[in-house]
Amino acid sequence: MYQHDKRIVMTLDAGGTNFVFSAMSGYEEQVQPYCLPSHADQLERCLETLISGFQHVQQQLTEPAVAISFAFPGPADYQNGIIMDLPNMSAFKGGVALGPFLASHFQLPVFINNDGDLFAYGESIAGALPELNRLLEASGNPKRYHNTLGFTLGTGFGGGIARNNDLYLGDNGAAGELWLLRHKNHRTVLLEEGVSIRAIQRVYRETSGDQRPLSPKDIYDIAEGTLDGDAQAARLSFEAFGENAGEGIALVSTLLDGLVVLGGGIAAARRYFMPALMSELNGTINLVDGSPKPRLELTAFDLEDPDQKAAFLTPEVKHIPVPGTSEWVSFDPVKRLPVMFSTLGTSRAIAIGAYAFALRSLDTVK
Repeated sequence: MYQHDKRIVMTLDAGGTNFVFSAMSGYEEQVQPYCLPSHADQLERCLETLISGFQHVQQQLTEPAVAISFAFPGPADYQNGIIMDLPNMSAFKGGVALGPFLASHFQLPVFINNDGDLFAYGESIAGALPELNRLLEASGNPKRYHNTLGFTLGTGFGGGIARNNDLYLGDNGAAGELWLLRHKNHRTVLLEEGVSIRAIQRVYRETSGDQRPLSPKDIYDIAEGTLDGDAQAARLSFEAFGENAGEGIALVSTLLDGLVVLGGGIAAARRYFMPALMSELNGTINLVDGSPKPRLELTAFDLEDPDQKAAFLTPEVKHIPVPGTSEWVSFDPVKRLPVMFSTLGTSRAIAIGAYAFALRSLDTVK
């Protein structure tokens, strides 16, 4: 959409520890990223950091920026730029009008969104979705996809929805909040407690009895046999993660039909969680009498797997007669759910999503 646009948008990668400032034009960074500590527990210092960081970027630009656009943790009223109580950024306790604050200082439009939303949008316009349609075209398959369900797997379980090259936010800006779904096996618990870094760590501790402060990368290395520990428990922790992720993706896919694209730091451990995730998507659910039914009306295909990718790209052709005529029609009886990993990288997808969202918003106002 905006790959060759010359307008510049200043961006921010906001974390609880550091803020990384940059600027983008035509999907490419225009300055060297500039990192500052966030001071997320002190509001005045945090706001000063934001001003200082964007001023530094502004001074490096060859042309004036047309907007500021970035992802910021929630809960938030993103449409109005208000950040609410954040568990890992105590400076924002009680709510802070961050968007209006930056807009007033820089005299620029400011757009703030959730990282899961911007991830889905970036992959929809410049990543996995166009790549999927290129694969379909190259294989001679006439099918095309237009909708993207983005899922980020990391500190939490984030999500976003992009439809027909537009980001779907909902009437209250609360679409895609799938971390609030129910845990598969503990129905009073949030799904994010099963699909997050802390979930992998907790399941490994409970299963192995190993109480060391291990990171998910450590647990992955234990599963690989390159670090001392309980390899079976490590693999089980990723399987439990994949099962719960599959549950969430299945629930969303019953309502929203489109490409599933996965990103986030835990995606690197795909070999250990994807079998359970795909098994959940292609599994069954029962009627009251115990009769099994397919979990989805769709058949899910892991496009990282060469055999599944080939099967996905090759339609089944069924011919049936038109009643009362001599005519026949052809169709593919299999409804296909493609599952891909980010083709851009999560951070770049979010940055492109933020950039395009700003320009789309400016162009819509015009």
